[in-house]
Amino acid sequence: MVNDMLTSKQRAYLRGIASNYETIFQIGKGGVTEAVCHDVSEALRKRELIKLRVLDNSGWTAREAADAVAENVGADVVQVIGSRFVLFKRNEKEPVIEGIPKK
Repeated sequence: MVNDMLTSKQRAYLRGIASNYETIFQIGKGGVTEAVCHDVSEALRKRELIKLRVLDNSGWTAREAADAVAENVGADVVQVIGSRFVLFKRNEKEPVIEGIPKK
């Protein structure tokens, strides 16, 4: 993991928030591309927390894709369940998510 600096309390808090989120990106046949990482990075800047899905035809497991995307964009993997995963990256200039437990 790149900057796996979330505590278990922070991870649990973010998982709770993400449970209501829609999946906004899919990793398909192309896998984890530069374009996907760019789009994910932009979405993280605006939202901080996003949910992604790995399609069956991608040839990636959700864990592999989560780790690869997180490493490329400097995010934390919050959760991987089945074909979905959740990423978090704090926007230091304009934080979006309130109430994250302190370290």
